[in-house]
Amino acid sequence: MPGSGGRHSVGRVFRVLPVRSVVIDIVIAVGFLAIALPVEVQIVPWAGLEHRVGTTLAAVPGIAVAFVFAGALAFRRLAPGLALGAAWAGAVLQMGFGRPPSFSDAAVFAVLYTAAAHGTRQVFWTGLGSAIAGAGIGTVYLFVGPLSGGAAVSWETLPFAAIVLVAAVFALGLSWTIGALVRTSRRARETRQEREVARAETAAEAERVRIARDMHDVVAHSLAVVIAQADGARYATAADPAAAPAALATISATARDALADVRLLLTQLRHSQSEGPQPTLADLEGLYGQVREAGVDLRVDVDPMPIGDPPAGVQLAVFRIVQEALTNALRHGDHTSPVEVGLRWLPERVEVEIENVVAPAASAPAPALTDAAPAGDLPRGHGLIGMRERAQLVGGKVDAGADGSVFRVRAVIPVPPAPGSPSSAPGDPSPSPFSPEES
Repeated sequence: MPGSGGRHSVGRVFRVLPVRSVVIDIVIAVGFLAIALPVEVQIVPWAGLEHRVGTTLAAVPGIAVAFVFAGALAFRRLAPGLALGAAWAGAVLQMGFGRPPSFSDAAVFAVLYTAAAHGTRQVFWTGLGSAIAGAGIGTVYLFVGPLSGGAAVSWETLPFAAIVLVAAVFALGLSWTIGALVRTSRRARETRQEREVARAETAAEAERVRIARDMHDVVAHSLAVVIAQADGARYATAADPAAAPAALATISATARDALADVRLLLTQLRHSQSEGPQPTLADLEGLYGQVREAGVDLRVDVDPMPIGDPPAGVQLAVFRIVQEALTNALRHGDHTSPVEVGLRWLPERVEVEIENVVAPAASAPAPALTDAAPAGDLPRGHGLIGMRERAQLVGGKVDAGADGSVFRVRAVIPVPPAPGSPSSAPGDPSPSPFSPEES
């Protein structure tokens, strides 16, 4: 765009500052000028100048030098580059009129500090060069310029000139160095703050994902049971009117449990530091009971049984994976066929496998099939993503897909060995139905 480069350049020259900071700098510059003006007016370096041009005109160079340096102070933070240029202009003006060093030169230290602390990268390094060059030029001006009275540098004055040069480099360089340290400290603080913000955002996102995953697991399963019971009661009432009260009782109990879980999740969402109780293996029997009450022929095989008490993370992952797989079986399965759940608690891992027959697209209405999907349109939504996330959180993997008319969910979750127990049973002859390398 025409003019965009100009706006960018202006933005690099002038910094965005609060009005309060600009006002403070102007007040400091005015105070500085109030002190510098009387000092500069009293300095008349040229012999007999007052008699030739008058006292008023003789004071003009000093007044100009004082105003230039005061101006550099006024906008040193607003435009460090311009302030550095103004300081050089004031120094050249001072040397051009043959004036000696005075109070006005103190502004140079503040300008060098600001160039290093707040200037752009180019201004930052220009400030360092200005400190070194200014010390050299000032020393030459004092010992070779008009203030030397025309005397040449001799072996007697050379050591003194070297001392002046070192002192000038030290004084100007110290101002720049302090500004550079402030700049480094500020950038380190900003980097730390950005890192903390990114860490907080990452933690918040992880918490939102966890809450969403728990909400999906609880609500999807409970609604699937409620829908299955409601549809089952609707079809069963025609043949057996007594079936309706039992179905309504199951719906009521399931809805209450779901409401309690949702309230717990909302409490965690409001107070993320408080972790509520999570499901364990002991809650699987209640989950199986809900599915069976929905009219599903559920067959569970646990062989071998878990040894001891598995870690809470493994128990939660197994529960949620089984819960989501049974929810999908309720929603998309053929309820005339059994649903099989297999758990194998091996020394190093637990293997989970859930199989159910997928309802055909043109099947007659059946419980929980109001939104059934055909075998070619198997569920691939948040549920399967949630199962994979659950397994990945504890180092496991999940594979889910259709094999003909059978939909199968297989998971392998590592079980860390208990402290002080053998890590594993080597040479386990039982092959895993799902290799961890599969995706």
